[in-house]
Amino acid sequence: MGGMTSKPWLLFALLLILSFGRACFSISGDTLSPGQSLSYSKNETIVSQGGTFELGFFRPGSSLKIYLGIWYKMFDQKDNIVWVANREDPLFDLPSSRLDLSEDGNLLLYGGSSSIPFWLTNLTFPGSNLTEAVLGEDGNFVLRDRSNASSILWESFDYPTDTRLPGAKFWIDKFPRKQQQLVSWKNSEDPAPGVFSEGLDSNGSNQVCLQWNTSQIYWCSGVWNGNSFSLIPEMTLNSVYNFSVVSNEKGRYFTHYLRNSSYRSKMVMSSTGKLQLWTWLSGPLVWKTFWYGPLDQSDVYALCGEFGVYRENSSSPCECLKGFEPFSMNYTRLNDWSGGCVRKSPLQCENNTYGNGTKDWFMKMPNVRLPVNSKAYNWAVSDRINCEAACMNNCSCTAYAYNRSGYCMIWEGAIFNLQQLSDAGETGEYIYLKHAPNENQSTKGKKWKVWVAVLVPSIGLILYLIICFSTRGKLKHIGDSSSSNNLLLFDFDTELHPINDGMNTDKDMKKREKKDAVLPLFSYNSVSAATNNFSTTNKLGEGGFGPVYMGNLLSGQKIAVKMLSKKSGQGIEEFRNETKLIAKVQHKNLVRLLGCCIERDEKILIYEYMPNKSLDFYLFGITQGLLYLHQYSRLRIIHRDLKPSNILLDSEMNPKISDFGMARIVGGNETQANTNRIAWELWIDDRSLELINPTIGYPSSSSLPLRFINIGLLCVQESPIDRPTMLDVVSMISNEHAPLPTPKQPAFTTYQNMMDSNLTIDGACNCSNNSVTISVMEAR
Repeated sequence: MGGMTSKPWLLFALLLILSFGRACFSISGDTLSPGQSLSYSKNETIVSQGGTFELGFFRPGSSLKIYLGIWYKMFDQKDNIVWVANREDPLFDLPSSRLDLSEDGNLLLYGGSSSIPFWLTNLTFPGSNLTEAVLGEDGNFVLRDRSNASSILWESFDYPTDTRLPGAKFWIDKFPRKQQQLVSWKNSEDPAPGVFSEGLDSNGSNQVCLQWNTSQIYWCSGVWNGNSFSLIPEMTLNSVYNFSVVSNEKGRYFTHYLRNSSYRSKMVMSSTGKLQLWTWLSGPLVWKTFWYGPLDQSDVYALCGEFGVYRENSSSPCECLKGFEPFSMNYTRLNDWSGGCVRKSPLQCENNTYGNGTKDWFMKMPNVRLPVNSKAYNWAVSDRINCEAACMNNCSCTAYAYNRSGYCMIWEGAIFNLQQLSDAGETGEYIYLKHAPNENQSTKGKKWKVWVAVLVPSIGLILYLIICFSTRGKLKHIGDSSSSNNLLLFDFDTELHPINDGMNTDKDMKKREKKDAVLPLFSYNSVSAATNNFSTTNKLGEGGFGPVYMGNLLSGQKIAVKMLSKKSGQGIEEFRNETKLIAKVQHKNLVRLLGCCIERDEKILIYEYMPNKSLDFYLFGITQGLLYLHQYSRLRIIHRDLKPSNILLDSEMNPKISDFGMARIVGGNETQANTNRIAWELWIDDRSLELINPTIGYPSSSSLPLRFINIGLLCVQESPIDRPTMLDVVSMISNEHAPLPTPKQPAFTTYQNMMDSNLTIDGACNCSNNSVTISVMEAR
């Protein structure tokens, strides 16, 4: 003692060193006071009063990201993080990273030199200079009033991550409606919110439920009966825990306590989708499972992600389906399959092409438990081939299954929860997965390949000949129900081959003239099914031909179904006329006739669906289609019933000419034909604007409507020489400022004057000696 006092400078130096060490390397006790900081670079922490919990900075696994968290001090830190402040906003290895208790009483987490906090408590209250942050012996980190320890301003128990500690209330409020949840880590090295969560049942029952992606409930504890949850009997009469559920006018909460304060416990929502209750009672510092749910890992929804398959009795239960690969190899290495799997090669149908003549194919997987998906559909079909066709014709379809009861199940989009069963376990089912053509299909050696090389072309040739002969007779045997197709399963994009755009060479036309038009015949039952039994909700409208219905195919394609009304003035002649004509010509501005049905005394036409209905209020836009019919089509056709209600719009508002029931074919060198009926309005001198339908409103300028009326009058001149061709009409409409010829008196007005003079004309005679069209006026 005397030696120390004889050298006072040595005592001073020792006190200085001790003081410096205290300031730089530790924070005293369990409290952070206003103005104090917790430094990452100095490895500073605060410890609860009894030494059970510690708060500080940590790095999970091999990650370079830094988080502020709480852990059980007596256990290894890496497996015992019970709370994370900045789980969605990690820090990086920056010396200036720190936790501050600011002068206004808020906790602020800073990283680097940025003045913007990565995380904060964001409280506003008076008397902030009396606030302190304390880590409790129960693991709850709180902001409280220093003068009143029971006055809690903020607590970490209200903001849990994936772990609930004994004594913490797990609640759901009624007003305002708010629910507390445990949300899993993404994986062992990323505390960011994962896809699995736990919470009290939001439907009002006193039970705990687990969810995937906050939307799909896959397990519940059963309702609380006063002692335990009905599906967790382990909770009843045990020597370790007390459980309770409290419900009142404010809401409900669930909590659990340890019977012995020396025990340790935590309830964790794991990244593998299980809720686990861990316990340590004594002995080696190793956690033991007291209870977990669901009991079977395969009951966890989407454990292996989309297009992943779960395999029973395997150390690595998740893997990708053949033809797929993990979305992230880094995540799957950490047993995180939330990203699922992605295709190595896109399907052919996604590219709207069939490269080298190949199509998508199906891989058969035996002994599986079928996927559980929201986008799964069931249909009754006659056999597996029809089921496969339904999936093949629907690009959104990724897999199908067919059972002996005649039900076809189809999955669209991503597949979840596909399980490959072990051979020793339960007997599973078959599923057929759609694959791209370039994915290797299974083979059985070179010999098998040789047989395929020989047989496939031979079989293909035979099938081709069969199809050629059968389709050649389709129109000749129209009405034979035994040769009818199933409309629901038909693929119009691949099984019909229309002429592209009408701009064909003479050589192409001659070749096509030698071929019979292929117009599919469909069964009445399949047409009825497509239109929901001709439901009124599917009815699009009704014209002179009859009612028109919207239909839906299994592929998702929409169609328009036109029925010939028994009361219609148009009969079988018009029906045959329209089917024969339109089957032979296709153009981008002509409504596409897809097929027909003649069965049960019904006459039905199947058209492509025009989502924007009839062109009742448009005045132009159809001249290109007429130009094709008059000049470029291999069959010269005069429509004879052109009116706004026969002009349809497709999804891109392109007009298409429809209803060829009154059309006529003229000679190859002719451009006119006799007409018996017309839908024209009379020309009234100097009152032309009165022709405008009032429903479309009065135009701001009369020049354009007058121009259209002028063009219309030119089209009905008595002499063919005075009438413009459709090519001229296109030019007249396109060039608004080009001068127009003055129209002469139309032929039909001359004929009306003759009628007024009681002159009679034999309706059966040829009233035009010089090929001029004479039109008889009739009301429609």
